[in-house]
Amino acid sequence: MKVVLIGLGQAGGKIAQALATHDYEQEFGAVQDAMAINTARADLQSLDIDTMLIGQDRVKGHGVGGDNELGAEIMQAESEEVFDGLDGRVTSRAEALVVVAGLGGGTGSGGAPVLAKELKRIYDVPVYVLGVLPGRGEGAIYQANAGRSLKTVAREADATLLIDNDAWKSSEESIGEGFETINDQIAQRVGLLLASGEAVEGVGESVVDSSEIINTLNPGGIAAVGYASAEASTDGSDNVNTITSLARKALLTGTSLPNAVKAETALLVIAGEPSRISRKGVERARRWVEDETGSLEVRGGDFPLETDRLAALVLLGGVERSQRVQEFMDRAAEAAKEAEKPRETTDFRNEELEDLF
Repeated sequence: MKVVLIGLGQAGGKIAQALATHDYEQEFGAVQDAMAINTARADLQSLDIDTMLIGQDRVKGHGVGGDNELGAEIMQAESEEVFDGLDGRVTSRAEALVVVAGLGGGTGSGGAPVLAKELKRIYDVPVYVLGVLPGRGEGAIYQANAGRSLKTVAREADATLLIDNDAWKSSEESIGEGFETINDQIAQRVGLLLASGEAVEGVGESVVDSSEIINTLNPGGIAAVGYASAEASTDGSDNVNTITSLARKALLTGTSLPNAVKAETALLVIAGEPSRISRKGVERARRWVEDETGSLEVRGGDFPLETDRLAALVLLGGVERSQRVQEFMDRAAEAAKEAEKPRETTDFRNEELEDLF
């Protein structure tokens, strides 16, 4: 699936670079271009991808200090400059635009909903947001920011692929090490998802293409991705149980949004050498995903890769009603109270968080 990445804010820029680097190193050819946008000059200086500084008149290159309302205002005011920066990057080859942002800060949190809305107005390809939720230990302001941003961006984007910072961080890691691990996990998992359907070595029996990813994300709202891998036998007939086991791990313990199992749509991708992929295993795993998610729309296919391992990737569409999302929104609402910013809303069944705009 050929995409253009737009990283917003500190986290968004780092993740966009990690995705672009992973795609380049694996020679997938999915990332057509990548650009990082920020209000903080210092956060752009360490990046290797192209960058753009916005909001200089307002914040002088020092960032918005976690104020996502200011982040939204700056993105709204400078959206034309952003489109000028994207000119020539979004070509007819692009099948989707992906806005990457941490939802707890200021620039990414405030700018992502605005940019997604404006991109949909200009371009006729799907606009997705890859949004990262702050972990429980990251402070009340980050929780409240993310709650407001998520409510808004889930409405404005064609779909929001959500990554919970608590999902893939080890309890033994420091905050800095945790962020680095999460970025690597995102690059591996989302990178594999984006690469599905691209030209790679080998010929699969039922290869996934980009239309199946787009159709899985068609319900809009919130999406999640799960992943698991293991060593595999050289004989595909010996890997039936391996494939079904990987699908279970990917969905039940390896998702970007833990405990988000029920979904409107799902896509199961089995990656590995075609000779190691059991058709019986794939079909059995697909039926299991269908039963577990409660979805009547579960797609499945192969992603040929030259490796001695097998991997299962599960994409879930329409998971916003999951308990995990509601738990986070409740936590964000409570954080907004602590920050003495009571909000009103009817979405996501809480009454303390309002839209960014």
